Amino acid sequence: MSERWLGVDYGDVRIGLALSDELALLAHPAATLANDGSTLATIRDLVIRKKVMGIVLGVPRNMNGTFGPSADKAKKFGEELRKHLPEQRLILWDERLTTAEAQRVLHGAGKNTKSSRPVIDQVAAQILLQSYLDSLQLAAPKGELDHIDEV
Repeated sequence: MSERWLGVDYGDVRIGLALSDELALLAHPAATLANDGSTLATIRDLVIRKKVMGIVLGVPRNMNGTFGPSADKAKKFGEELRKHLPEQRLILWDERLTTAEAQRVLHGAGKNTKSSRPVIDQVAAQILLQSYLDSLQLAAPKGELDHIDEV
């Protein structure tokens, strides 16, 4: 059974997407969409085509843990996602500093700010999705992951 997840890094101008593998272990950058009238339909098509079981939407918190205007916009987008994809699980996930981390990762890979612009949102979505997937592994019941044969 597929356990594929979609990570969404919401922004006023662009929306970054990342997909997990079918085992929900690794997140991979998928696409950057313009935040326009076709965004929800494009995401819906991707969810159906890739058989996504759940969506992780990044909601930025302030450093003190409170929500600001950007978080409110992301939550509103989440409400729209729920309307368009009522059958999918929707997880709101703290994404503070994912864009800054994505910039560090891309800079480390030799990309400057201008050349990384087309993929920065995808990488931010990948980082937030990977964070969620890692939390699932940490929350697995003790012993569930201990099926490795000893030599």
